[in-house]
Amino acid sequence: MTAEERNGVVFVESVKDFDLDNIFDCGQCFRWEKTETGMYLGTAYGRQAAMSYDKDKELLKIYGSSLEEFEGIWRHYLDLDRDYSSIKHILADKDPVMAKAIEYGQGIRILNQEKWETLISFIISQNNNIPRIKKCIDSLAATLGKKIGEFDGREFFALPDAETLAGAGLDDLAPCRLGYRAKYLIETARQVAEEGLDSLEKLGDDSVSSEETFEALKRYCGVGPKVANCIALFSMGKTDRFPIDVWVRKVMNRLYGIAENNMKEMELFAAKNFGRYGGIAQQYLFYYITHNKEIADEDSNIF
Repeated sequence: MTAEERNGVVFVESVKDFDLDNIFDCGQCFRWEKTETGMYLGTAYGRQAAMSYDKDKELLKIYGSSLEEFEGIWRHYLDLDRDYSSIKHILADKDPVMAKAIEYGQGIRILNQEKWETLISFIISQNNNIPRIKKCIDSLAATLGKKIGEFDGREFFALPDAETLAGAGLDDLAPCRLGYRAKYLIETARQVAEEGLDSLEKLGDDSVSSEETFEALKRYCGVGPKVANCIALFSMGKTDRFPIDVWVRKVMNRLYGIAENNMKEMELFAAKNFGRYGGIAQQYLFYYITHNKEIADEDSNIF
C-alpha cells in the first residue's frame, strides 16, 4: 500500500479487502453519509473528509486531506494496516455459513473510532434505528459542538467534549430529540469530566484485557453489555468482543440454530469458533442479515 498527495487529494493505492459501502453501512459508525456520486462525507477526530474508492483499481481517494493527515489519522482510523485477507481465511475455514457472510460484506473493516465519540454515540443508539441515530448525533454536534469544516456546501461539526456536555441541561438537549437518553449522556459526561478523559482512553491500552475493558465501560450511565461490547470493539481495539443485538440474535438463530433468547450460548459459540476475531465475525454476520433479503425479515432495512 502506497500513498501520495496531489492537489489536496490523497491517493492510496493497493488497498485490498476494502469497500466504503460495507464499512460505513454496517452499523459501527453514524457520522458518514453517501452522496449521489458514491462519495462518502463524514467526520472523525475533529476532521472533516470526503472519500471514494475504486474497487477495480484498489484505489482510495481522500479529498481535502494531506499526506500528513492520512498518516496521522485516516490510516489508523480505517484500519488499513490489518491483514483482513488472513482474518477472513481463518474465520471461513470449515465454516460455510461464515464464508457466505464474508462474501456478502467482503470489504468490511473495523474502524478505530474516537473513544469519547463512540461512547456517547452508542448510548444514543439504544432502542433506536440507524437513520434516527444519525439525526440525533448530528443534531447534538450542531447544537453543542464546534464547526470543523465545510465541503460541497455542507457544514460539519464535532461532537461536544465531556466538559461541555456535562455542563448542559435537559433543556439544552431538547432540540436533539434524544428522549430518555439525554440524562444518560449528561451523567456519563459528568463521569468522564470528573475522572478525566484519560480514564476512558486507557481502556484501549494493550495492557488492559478485553474483559477488564468491558466491565469498566459498564460503569458509565446508560451502558449495558451490548453497548459496552460495541464501544470496546469499535474504539478500543478489542476485536474479540461480540455485541449481540436483535439482528445478531436473528442471524445466530437462523444460520447456526441457536435459540434467539439464548445469548449466553451465542457468546460461548462466538468465543469458541471466532476467538480473537469475534467482533469482526459479528460485523460480517450483522451486515449479512441486514442486507440479504433471503435470510432477513421484510422489516430488516434499518438503514
